[in-house]
Amino acid sequence: MFLNFIYSLIPQSLKINWLLLFIAILLASIGCLFLYSAAGGSYDPWAKMQLLRFLLGIVVFLYVSSMSLKFWLNYSYAIYLFSLILLVCVYIFGDTGMGAQRWLDLGFMRIQPSELMKFSLILLISKYYQDEKEYTLLVKFASVIVILFFIFIPSYLIYLQPDLGGAIILLLVGITVMFLIGISAWFFVFATISIVFFSPIIWTYFLKEYQQNRILTFLDPLRDPLGAGYHIIQSKIALGSGGFWGKGFMKGTQSQLNFLPEMQTDFIFTLISEEWGMIGSICILLVYLLLITYCFIVGIISNNYFGAFLSMGVGVILFYSVFINISMVMGLVPVVGVPLPLISYGGSSMICNMFGLGLVSNTYINRNINIERAKNSDL
Repeated sequence: MFLNFIYSLIPQSLKINWLLLFIAILLASIGCLFLYSAAGGSYDPWAKMQLLRFLLGIVVFLYVSSMSLKFWLNYSYAIYLFSLILLVCVYIFGDTGMGAQRWLDLGFMRIQPSELMKFSLILLISKYYQDEKEYTLLVKFASVIVILFFIFIPSYLIYLQPDLGGAIILLLVGITVMFLIGISAWFFVFATISIVFFSPIIWTYFLKEYQQNRILTFLDPLRDPLGAGYHIIQSKIALGSGGFWGKGFMKGTQSQLNFLPEMQTDFIFTLISEEWGMIGSICILLVYLLLITYCFIVGIISNNYFGAFLSMGVGVILFYSVFINISMVMGLVPVVGVPLPLISYGGSSMICNMFGLGLVSNTYINRNINIERAKNSDL
């Protein structure tokens, strides 16, 4: 059995989706370009490392694309369990950085399991509803409870790190995919009413003081201009100063004079907007729109539910990551620390996003396969 498992890890042929890979290369190249700018015209410490991580991400993309779709179907629960164990390990002996315990130090590299959990959750939900055959009211209700359990457990572990942004994205992704699968709209109405009703309790007992300050700063950035409000104030100045055409590559004042904090990670879109202006920002948004739309198209044309749910789930992850990051730097939502996919500096985010795009590529390659009719054969 062990040998069969090892054999299943070997791709049977090298198949990829060139459009997805081209879009990923385009976004990663833009990211490396502006990481070079963020370092003041140096490949160190960010651009060179990000390029190496992206090259590793391409290997992951090619591998995931070439695997049998049946492999990802069969091992979806195992991958979710593995990601959950990693989150527990972070809680017990994780590496601390910038006041948060979010990473596991492997010696040669650090990983952030919360990034992997987003895609593991999509695999689990896709597998669960691929196997679901009964449609009675009782079974539908039970399935919702089961999936909510699988969503809330990792979300709570991520919240404890603390990583409020990661926990929120995981909740949004899980619930949105449930909506796409066809869960009754009344469930979402009830969930929304419940959140509003329990919001005072959430505010008092679940949000830490610095998280409360972030929300209050979002409502009034000038209440603490040199503290909690500094990030968003500088971000807005940089966004506005870029104008329509931008100040030019490596000519942004807020970024090059180091007024803009965390411009290599969470606020890299602000750096881009200052140097490339509104026209450059719109072009990048259009690339993201193409990528996310393509993920949904692949899901729609897929002839098997597992691949359809999987591809659309990856599209949902990318949508929320882009939407929250850009809204955050514009002051439309509180600062919660969400990186811009494939552009922001970060190894775990890069590798996991390439893993997710590999799943979409795999779904496209196997879009005409009906899993129900091919259970006993290789896909």
